[in-house]
Amino acid sequence: MNILFLCTANKNRSRTAEDYFREHYPQHQFRSAGLSQRLCEKEGTTLVTDQMLEWADRIFVMEAHHQERIQQYTGTLYLHKINVLGIEDIYTYKVELVTLLIRMMQQAERTLFI
Repeated sequence: MNILFLCTANKNRSRTAEDYFREHYPQHQFRSAGLSQRLCEKEGTTLVTDQMLEWADRIFVMEAHHQERIQQYTGTLYLHKINVLGIEDIYTYKVELVTLLIRMMQQAERTLFI
């Protein structure tokens, strides 16, 4: 399964998710990106593309406004793939964030990560 993690700048949350789940679930393909062109350019991180959204079987966004941003640009085309994890932008790459990502992913996709 192709899984895409999205946050604002692809600096902490989505990148942490990609790194962790890629290492622990090698049977799936993982990518991550940000939704803010300005911040991705500033940080030198990956900006989401239409090709990435198409590639993904599942898209996990950190906050509801990320889903709204995708819908603003693509309409309802990818909404059926999106799950909102509800993880605020208050974390850096650390154990607390990984623990929260694991819990939220297990709730969102029980059959995928059990």
